[in-house]
Amino acid sequence: MKDSVAEEHLYLAFSHQCRDSIFPLHTSISLFLLSYCDCKLFKVFLVPTGEDVGDQCVTKNLAGDLEVHLISRCQLPVVVQSCSLPAVVVKDDKFCRAGLSVVLRHIIQKTFEADPSKKDVLELLGFKKTCLKACAEVSQWTRLCEISIPLAVERFLTAPPEHCQAIPPDILLLERKLGEPVRVHNDDKIRRQKLQQQKAGAKAAVPVLGKEETEESKTGEVHEPPPSSLELSVAFSKLLAQEAPDAISREAPHIRRTKTSDLPLLDHVFAEGLYFTVADLVLLPCIHQFLVSSKKQGKNLVNLPLISSWYQRVQEVPGVKKAAGKCNMELLQLPELMSAPEEQLQDSSSVPDELEEDNDDSHFMGGPRPTMTKLMDNGIEAKFSPHPCPSWSLDWTSLPSAVSPGEGE
Repeated sequence: MKDSVAEEHLYLAFSHQCRDSIFPLHTSISLFLLSYCDCKLFKVFLVPTGEDVGDQCVTKNLAGDLEVHLISRCQLPVVVQSCSLPAVVVKDDKFCRAGLSVVLRHIIQKTFEADPSKKDVLELLGFKKTCLKACAEVSQWTRLCEISIPLAVERFLTAPPEHCQAIPPDILLLERKLGEPVRVHNDDKIRRQKLQQQKAGAKAAVPVLGKEETEESKTGEVHEPPPSSLELSVAFSKLLAQEAPDAISREAPHIRRTKTSDLPLLDHVFAEGLYFTVADLVLLPCIHQFLVSSKKQGKNLVNLPLISSWYQRVQEVPGVKKAAGKCNMELLQLPELMSAPEEQLQDSSSVPDELEEDNDDSHFMGGPRPTMTKLMDNGIEAKFSPHPCPSWSLDWTSLPSAVSPGEGE
């Protein structure tokens, strides 16, 4: 066995700093994850987009307790110079990991390898460890988190303040996604528990958020407890590695006999569904900057009730406020938006058709369309012949939902 692990260098872009964030937002996101994971395994370099590399104040104010070094683009390893940042390279090696999702997943995996007791960090990768694993060109969810939301917020922040801006379409798309029913691997079991809870008229006990909340309350920070629901009980039980309450673990006979189609749908707790993942840590610095800017401009945020509720709920996750404090991120309290009715969503700020297209499961159309378009743009035209048995069809409603090709989008 080797006595020491090879040193890895993390390179992050740096254009400017504004309030409590470093831009581009990909850099703030990366630093926030490092703070949340309490990871000091990487030697961190900021790479200014301009020529000036002498501004040292950024290393003290916004990088938490991390040691950050400034380096010019021309000083980067050759393999990194041809990549978009962020990027990770093993010292004196030629293998480079580039792209936000790839780098964040690598940070999480290295943190867990260094300290296997940090199972909560590994859980950030979600079920089967696939959170943000698919590239943005394939997964609309990865594209929204990795590209669309950070870009939309950066454009929103840099637009002239005298211009009256509507809420960016990608923010509205996230709002809609938070309103979609949740599907998880043990979907049927949890939905039956929810039905039993509804039948009994009982509310699940709000889980205690652990030692950190107790310590924070001693320092004067008082948390509003999250609203009681089965989804929250399941979500926070997972966060704290606790078993779900016994009261909802046994199903009554009439609950077991209920058809799956008649079970209540699950509501979002966090960005991807019930469980806290790296997607929440990606979105939090972006949404935080958007909310801070909107509040300063006096904008009414009542038409984003789900995002506002999610923003408050993420703050209750152990470790989030501590990480925010390290990064000088002063999280907002938006209690007035927690109970905003969904009917108040403004029709005038609707999501454009091109953003909604991928979101419409009922009109799933196969995947070759982008490829065919590229071929036709380059003068290559495909010839189609009719299906040999056009009368063949499948009644998808009679089959389990997981069989439908539309499920995987």
